[in-house]
Amino acid sequence: MVQKGSIVILDFGGQYAHLIANRVRRLGAYSEIRVSETPAQELKGAAGIILSGGPQSVYEKGSPQADPAILELGIPILGLCYGHQWLAQALGGKVTPGKIKEYGLTSLALKKTPKIFAGLPLTFNAWMSHGDEVTGLPPGFEITASSPACEIAAMVDEKRKMYGIQFHIEVTHTEHGMEILEKFTTLCKPIPWKMGNFVDHISKQIIEDVGAKNVFMLVSGGVDSTVAFTLLNKVLGIDRVRGLLVDTGLMRKNEVKDIQAAFAKLGIANLHVEDASEEFFKNLQGVTDPEQKRKVIGQTFLDVQARVSASMKLRLEDGWMLGQGTIYPDTIETGGTKHADHIKTHHNRVAAIQTLIDAGLVIEPLKELYKDEVRMLGEDLGLPHELVWRHPFPGPGLGVRILCTHEIDPSTGSGGKLKIENDSTIPVPYVVLPVRSVGVQGDGRTYRHAIALFSHHPCKVVATHTMLATSVPNGNREINRVLLCTSHDKPMEFVVTPGSITSDRADLLREADAIVNEEMRAADLEGKIWQFPVVLLPFGSKKGGQSIVLRPIASTDAMTANAYLIEESVLQTITRRILALKGIDTVFLDLTNKPPGTIEWE
Repeated sequence: MVQKGSIVILDFGGQYAHLIANRVRRLGAYSEIRVSETPAQELKGAAGIILSGGPQSVYEKGSPQADPAILELGIPILGLCYGHQWLAQALGGKVTPGKIKEYGLTSLALKKTPKIFAGLPLTFNAWMSHGDEVTGLPPGFEITASSPACEIAAMVDEKRKMYGIQFHIEVTHTEHGMEILEKFTTLCKPIPWKMGNFVDHISKQIIEDVGAKNVFMLVSGGVDSTVAFTLLNKVLGIDRVRGLLVDTGLMRKNEVKDIQAAFAKLGIANLHVEDASEEFFKNLQGVTDPEQKRKVIGQTFLDVQARVSASMKLRLEDGWMLGQGTIYPDTIETGGTKHADHIKTHHNRVAAIQTLIDAGLVIEPLKELYKDEVRMLGEDLGLPHELVWRHPFPGPGLGVRILCTHEIDPSTGSGGKLKIENDSTIPVPYVVLPVRSVGVQGDGRTYRHAIALFSHHPCKVVATHTMLATSVPNGNREINRVLLCTSHDKPMEFVVTPGSITSDRADLLREADAIVNEEMRAADLEGKIWQFPVVLLPFGSKKGGQSIVLRPIASTDAMTANAYLIEESVLQTITRRILALKGIDTVFLDLTNKPPGTIEWE
């Protein structure tokens, strides 16, 4: 049974399911997530139900469904995206493939103003991510909002307190989205929630999950593992916790020294540092596939952990568990909920780790939290502000920011170019890049090419560039990213140099990353940019040349993100300094929002 008075999110596999719960908690209401098929009998005590989005089509055989009996519970129900479509179909409406797929911002016009839309302007921008749409209203419902491509963008049966919304109110891009969610939450009259109570909940869960065992924690130095390690130390005591920091050779410049200094200031002495860089580079020789790289890195982490724990007499069979700083976006992108699409395998979810999880030998105290909540928790634990609010860094480190290839991508043909040149919808010079990267559209994974735009003012981002960053991926199924070349003003031929991850390539990217961080701080941008990945590409203007992609983004939770547009003078300085590095001859700025492009390239 669910907690009485909670708002329950039924998860149909959408990438934003836990984001909805996060938003509800921010509004001071208790929320919990259940699988979509949860029987109505178990939901009787809920104050309200929110139906999440999902990557499938409601009319397809085997698609996620909810118990129709929830519609008879007499409590408020809000359907979002897939949930909106399921609600319509379950009540006798019609859902069909949309004539135009909508991804990104669109203008919304209100037709009526039910309670959850009360006081809102008659037009505002909303975030869409769908291919199907409701084309027939169920009995008793009225249309409350429309977009240019979707007539039934929202519907309501006020008498039964049922609301269907095609757009995503839970993402920051939707204007007035939190107001709509707050009005629905207020309508439900749920029990209250605050972070202090959640800390108590996590602490009790740790004690229950660990039992009489001890914890061997893998620490990367990033925010998540630092907070998880500190929390475990506080709840269990330092005698029952040991930390391992593995130097993979894929960390930021001076990272290990900085981490050791930070923990020393915190008085945390139960941390062991192991230099395993040679082992990681050896295992990554010849590995070019992004998924395989993540699996190799994850498995090597596990091998090092096993070796070190054995030498320190901290073996799993002797009463020790493995601790990880996994947070929710890591699990959802790996397809960690029942119906979620697989976006990428996180290094904390390789097969060997999953086996340990299934055996109850892994503790992940932050697995239900988003980055902003982890930071709140860190400050509650007394961690210094500069440590808690540092930019996120992926667990596999630079390993997922060094793109590799055996040869020219065969899908691009001779010279590595997709045959979409001279596209009249792209009014500026451009080139299709000879590599592909991961993306996400409509809760599903994509693996497609990027195009690079060229301008007479290479470091100046204009409205045409940002417009193309949205329109090109929406209009061309082969493209999921749009870049601006900041080092050259005219299109050029690119030469691919096959290769995998090496210490030399890692050192080169490490220097470029350090330059970016120096200039970002000098321009006082660290607090405005949520994360700034720097990516190394295996091609340049000549054989052996390589390229750098700058990927600054603005976000709060990693589930959606806007490309951060750096000022021209700052971009010029960064580009100039990176071009001075031996081996780098081209620099790009990634203009792509999420969706359609993920934050990282792999």
